[in-house]
Amino acid sequence: MNYEALRKMMVREQICSRGIKDSRVIASFLKVERHKFIPEKNRNSAYADHPVPIGEGQTISQPYIAALMTECLELKGNERILEIGTGSGYQAAILAELTKEVFSVERFPTLAQQARSVLEGSGYSNIKVKVEDGTLGWKEEAPFDRIIVTAASPEIPQPLIDQLGEGGKLIMPIGETFSQVLTVAEKKNGELVSRGVCGCVFVPLVGKFGKGEA
Repeated sequence: MNYEALRKMMVREQICSRGIKDSRVIASFLKVERHKFIPEKNRNSAYADHPVPIGEGQTISQPYIAALMTECLELKGNERILEIGTGSGYQAAILAELTKEVFSVERFPTLAQQARSVLEGSGYSNIKVKVEDGTLGWKEEAPFDRIIVTAASPEIPQPLIDQLGEGGKLIMPIGETFSQVLTVAEKKNGELVSRGVCGCVFVPLVGKFGKGEA
């Protein structure tokens, strides 16, 4: 299977054609080998226009949604990013291409270990992954310039608000199981100013400050 050709087609037909314009974001999606982050049995769907199962009831996001979330972060290259929901490690790899450091939290040890293995094998040295309740964030490394949450919650967990630096941006899906809005929030004078981007459907954010205990 010609994964490079499929990746170029994915970027052209799923990402650029839907309005993603940030040249650095586009370049990162052309470079990162998405198929390496997907279980072998599902690899035929690696570049398809839909989420793909990765185990533990979790999915790797649709390419366009991953690109949209990345573009909304408005990365310049020197940010420290907190990612909640490592999953396959694909989004972390995309972010690592665009910024200084990525701190990623995953609640499933099996997924965290698989992601570490692929990320290290791909040569990424600016990503740290730990197993934890993602709704607690990563207090020891705070504050963060950007926070990205790849699971949905009725509201933004307070620890993540606290760990977002002044002027920083957070993006996550807000809402219930089948009624979610991808939301960008910016911290201004200690308060969050939010705006909705589009409707979406993500798996629930499980944890102390999410949908029940992990």
